[in-house]
Amino acid sequence: MPSVLDGMVRRKPIEQIDDETGGAGLTRTLGLWQLTAIGVGGIIGAGIFSLAGAVANEKAGPAVLISFLVAGIASAAAAFSYAEFAGLIPKAGSAYTYGYAVLGEFTGWAIGWDLLLEYTAIVAVVAIGISGYFDDLLGFMHVDLPLWMSGAPGTEPKGVADGSYKVNLIAVLLCLLIAWVLNLGMKNAARFETFLVYLKVAIVLLVIVVGVFKIRSGNYSPFFPFGLSGAFTGAATVFFAVFGYDAMSTAAEESKEARKHMPKAILYSLAIAMVLYVMACLVLTGMVDYRDINPNAAFSSAFKSVGLDTVGIIIAIGAILGVLTVLFTFMMGATRVWFSMSRDGLLPGWFARTHPTRHVPTRITWILGAASAVIAGFLPIAEAAELTNIGILLAFIVVCIAVIVLRYRHPELPREFRTPGMPAVPAIGIVFSVWLITFLQWQTWVRFVVWFVIGCVIYFAYSRRHSLLNRE
Repeated sequence: MPSVLDGMVRRKPIEQIDDETGGAGLTRTLGLWQLTAIGVGGIIGAGIFSLAGAVANEKAGPAVLISFLVAGIASAAAAFSYAEFAGLIPKAGSAYTYGYAVLGEFTGWAIGWDLLLEYTAIVAVVAIGISGYFDDLLGFMHVDLPLWMSGAPGTEPKGVADGSYKVNLIAVLLCLLIAWVLNLGMKNAARFETFLVYLKVAIVLLVIVVGVFKIRSGNYSPFFPFGLSGAFTGAATVFFAVFGYDAMSTAAEESKEARKHMPKAILYSLAIAMVLYVMACLVLTGMVDYRDINPNAAFSSAFKSVGLDTVGIIIAIGAILGVLTVLFTFMMGATRVWFSMSRDGLLPGWFARTHPTRHVPTRITWILGAASAVIAGFLPIAEAAELTNIGILLAFIVVCIAVIVLRYRHPELPREFRTPGMPAVPAIGIVFSVWLITFLQWQTWVRFVVWFVIGCVIYFAYSRRHSLLNRE
């Protein structure tokens, strides 16, 4: 009878992890550019339409550009590690599967359990952000929503009586809409996602091309109004905006040529996103003094302030439609992590059952859609956002450590992509992630510890005994 410790460190044999779905029911329908679109859809979203303005206004000023670059470097170091694993282990689950295969069952469980909360919370945060742009769009058209459906309780602005807000209904409906789209089947859902990504990139290019003619160089001074530390603090916040490829990598089992395409899609999506982020930040902080930026609807408000109301309306519409892709990517990521954990026996197998014709885990998708809707409808965006970031950073640390360990433990394994600068590049990803974690508030740690303790109870009470490896 194996000991508790033996069970916690047992590893899922890599040689038994092939690139077939087996009897799970997932089908391979995604090509390289569909995967890249999902990655871009996950990265470019609330970060450019909401976080960029909020960080510039409150933390970094024009140095928000530096914030994005610092976060991008940290993310790129981890992206190389994800790319190596994606070409080596093309299975659903992403960091959960990689950690399980290299560092042991408990590590894999901890990361998977944490990502379930992180991804679900991200969906809720983005839905709340989109609802803000929706309100801004209605304002352009002089239409006001009923107060009861305008926001979460306790988020009433000045001039609105406390208790007037009951639920953020728009955010709730957005979460349920994405759950419905995902349940249509991956092929149809990916078409929907790809169309919206093209639309979103077009909107960002519109911002850059039109906005560059409205730049006033004086708005860049002072460049560091909050000091260099403000730019670094901003990096810890906008890090939320420079991942997304990790959630995309959970779709490995639905990629036609996963070993070849997944590494490319991860790197392409991050590169495209970072170029657009840098250019958009330069335009935003050049058009408007950082103190006058609207943190809730930065770009649409910026164009309105320079007399381009029509462009502002187009951007508001594009933001609403484009940011839907972030909801899609992260809800898909959460469902695939849960699916993988259930298939491995760490959670009840009932959840891993897929639809007989659409071949997607419908039960999981509706449960996570409902959970994200509750968070989005009844929590302020700041509290919902505090549920994110720490789990992603810990996942990055685990993946970067695992890629180093596996490279030295099994150098002979065939790798479609090899992380350059081993072990320095993964080490940079580890250092940056640990450093960014230090900027998170203590409340974030409290929530993380509570969720982790709940996960430990479930693991030792159920998962350890029902694991497929334990049965074997």
